[in-house]
Amino acid sequence: MDIELPPGSPERFKLYDELELLEFQDKFVIKSHLSPNQGFRINRLDGNINLLDDGDTLSGSPLRTCTIYGVVGTIRLVVGTYAIVITSRKEVGSFLGFPVYRLMSMRVLACNDALRYSTAQEKKDEAYFLNLLKVVESMPGLYYSYETDITLKLILSLNIMSTSLQRRSKLVDGWTSKPIWKQADPRFVWNKHLLEELIEYKLDSFIVPIMQGSFQRAQLKLKNSNAMVTLFSRRCTRRLGTRMWRRGANFEGDTANFIETEQLLETEEFNFSFLQVRGSIPILWEQIVDLSYKPHLRVISHEETPKIVERHFHDLMQRYGEIVALDLTDKHGEEGQLSAAYAAEMQTQQNTRYVPFDFHHYCGSSNFDNLKILYDEISEDFEKQRYFLIDRQGNVLEDQRGLFRANCIDSLDRTNVTQCYLAQKSLNLQLQRIGVLTYSECISMFEEEYGKFRILWAEQGDEISLEYAGTHALKGDLVRYGKQTISGMIKDGVSALSRYYLNNFHDGIRQDALDLISGHYNVSRNVPSPFQSNNFEPLTYLPVASALIIGGLTATTFTLQQAGRNTHHYVSSVLCAGITAGVMAIVKANGRHLCSRPRLCGLL
Repeated sequence: MDIELPPGSPERFKLYDELELLEFQDKFVIKSHLSPNQGFRINRLDGNINLLDDGDTLSGSPLRTCTIYGVVGTIRLVVGTYAIVITSRKEVGSFLGFPVYRLMSMRVLACNDALRYSTAQEKKDEAYFLNLLKVVESMPGLYYSYETDITLKLILSLNIMSTSLQRRSKLVDGWTSKPIWKQADPRFVWNKHLLEELIEYKLDSFIVPIMQGSFQRAQLKLKNSNAMVTLFSRRCTRRLGTRMWRRGANFEGDTANFIETEQLLETEEFNFSFLQVRGSIPILWEQIVDLSYKPHLRVISHEETPKIVERHFHDLMQRYGEIVALDLTDKHGEEGQLSAAYAAEMQTQQNTRYVPFDFHHYCGSSNFDNLKILYDEISEDFEKQRYFLIDRQGNVLEDQRGLFRANCIDSLDRTNVTQCYLAQKSLNLQLQRIGVLTYSECISMFEEEYGKFRILWAEQGDEISLEYAGTHALKGDLVRYGKQTISGMIKDGVSALSRYYLNNFHDGIRQDALDLISGHYNVSRNVPSPFQSNNFEPLTYLPVASALIIGGLTATTFTLQQAGRNTHHYVSSVLCAGITAGVMAIVKANGRHLCSRPRLCGLL
């Protein structure tokens, strides 16, 4: 069951969904299967793009020919140009009746034959940047469509179409006939920076706006009615990054891990949408990795902080209406200090309601039902904000008049549990409104269908956690089963250890990759190398230090076992213990420098 376009809607713009890639000695050629003269070539020496003309013939035989499914974009590095193409995809559902695909694999095409004429430093820099593109190839959670824009929420998409029927505005009538990249919300176009050169050459039919986030669907059967529930999470690119290296807000008010989540409900006669957003606490703060399991949180005092908070919430109100800010952080320790700083700034936000809720205090014993305490506090706001509702004739019956903005520290685990709870409340109201459920019934009474709904939210939580933290979400079994299980606790433990490893030893490189492809860092031959002055490579010393510590502990243990036999072994054990303690002290003192750190951009 899919949302259908209203009758009489204008013809929609469609991208080429299959392309032919021809590899020649001196160029790459990308052209449409259906229209062979529609395409372009990229010179492998200088990376220059030339359009294919009508009647244009390609001399010589290609070294290799293959099918690709789209062009992610191009990027110019120190010497060469690199094109990134889609090599495999998977259809995962539909939006507005059009197929949605998950990008499964990419390939980087190197147009860098001029590299052999470069200096040693340029070759070194190019190699590092190319390694970052290899990291990009494995980015999770990328979605796109050839026939519709998936970055716009249903509220706007269907309002555009219904308005075109009711008012016949020429501007709106032509909206869906525009190239899809022109329709897209730039906040949620993951490859926006990579598309700039294709846009310059007006290659509209090749320009695929890609969204990072999550797309999940489930068919529900409630009594005698069928319904489709879709979860659409869209990650904002303005402060794109990894868990520890992108915290808080920047000076423009953009926050890390900002995600718009839309829950769609489709029935035979009606379509509903319920929106929520999440994002890091919108003040200046940091949590720099230093090899400790839980690095210290630090609020950055700055005179611009009030304006940063104001800019953030002004932008939200302009887009979504009235905002209720749910702060799910602890109210003690360093989290408490951060929460207190946030609360102090929110006192000046007259049009936004700030609601603190210590999730761990109320739900720390795996009691998911205690979220009712939060719901009771915000129920009036919840009922006032409502949801979006449109019928099959294009009549808008209800508008969502605001939304909830949730955060914890990472805006992942606690946030996902809370958003799932509110989404369930909204789903109950929607099903009751159209008579699928009575006002005394709720979806949790239908065990099998309720399980499908919870799995949707759990899978979504895992996917967006992979994108930000590198692991599956914690507390996933709270979402799946409503309680914490033994297997869930073990899985959370493994994920927590994995997060520790990735945050300390991998995310610096991943952050550089994100800064590069998002355009937050621009490569130029006319500026000093970002790596030239950094001769100290701390990560190369960490394995040596680790080996010394492990060897020292082993030697200390062995000599202690022999200490009772003679004094010599006792002295040896003290010496080994002393050396081991010294190395451990040096590692601890230099923890920040021994971690993987981003090199291209600062924290803000």
